[in-house]
Amino acid sequence: MTRVTRVNWKAVLNDDFQVPDHAPLGDLTAELTELLGSPDADLRDRLAYPTLATWIERGVYDDLLPGLGDGMVAGLRVGIGETAGDDVFRRSFSALVLAECIARDNSRPLVLGGKVLQWGDALATWLLRERDLRGFVPGKGWAHSVAHGADALGVLARSPHLAAAELTVLLDVIADRLAQPVETPFHHGEDDRMASATMAVLRRDLVPMTVLEPWINRLTAQAGHDGADRADPFLCTANTQAFLRSLYLQLALGSRPPTARADVMLVLVGALRQSNWALQES
Repeated sequence: MTRVTRVNWKAVLNDDFQVPDHAPLGDLTAELTELLGSPDADLRDRLAYPTLATWIERGVYDDLLPGLGDGMVAGLRVGIGETAGDDVFRRSFSALVLAECIARDNSRPLVLGGKVLQWGDALATWLLRERDLRGFVPGKGWAHSVAHGADALGVLARSPHLAAAELTVLLDVIADRLAQPVETPFHHGEDDRMASATMAVLRRDLVPMTVLEPWINRLTAQAGHDGADRADPFLCTANTQAFLRSLYLQLALGSRPPTARADVMLVLVGALRQSNWALQES
């Protein structure tokens, strides 16, 4: 049950997210955390998440950041394994708030590196275990677990606590998530968001082509039509194909290109030709 704080949250929003001074921060945080899992988009998207994100950015939680992040990690486990239900909102928006905690540490060192790595491991584990892949849920708004997970990985990739080895793990998590069969291909921009997370890894200029090329080749194999006797092989290839196309476009058109852009794009051209029948015929 939500704790009674007697807070007029609408007034908080109208007052530029000023922290109420008549209720303990712990009680306010507990209520906002519970509202992250609300099926009401107004309470979740337009109140709880932006309030927590703003307070994190403004330093309200600077002395409490490890505990807040750990609380969001706990939220990633609520109802995990379910394919439908409202718990997905708590998991998905906990990932976004955890990303805000990491972003705050990226801007100024507040958390020990080991703690950030723990958070990263929790994010990766959740994203690979998540089975509720709905994007927009009619009447309830965005669940978007894969997109939010990708956004969180992109923030994590910018952490100074991650070196080449950890960034390589993030790439493997992205490939593993794309490889999982789905009932319906992603169609709410998840491929673009995962490509953006990959760009965050590439912009660190720490992962060498000796790692990137085999990784792209792995994706190419995932994206190819293998001719296996299944009802719809596109369900096993569509997400990776869309991701490869999005990554190519972001490399070609995006700002702040990584040092390895030309080499990665060259490998991607071969991957796109191999994994898309129309390109093979051109």
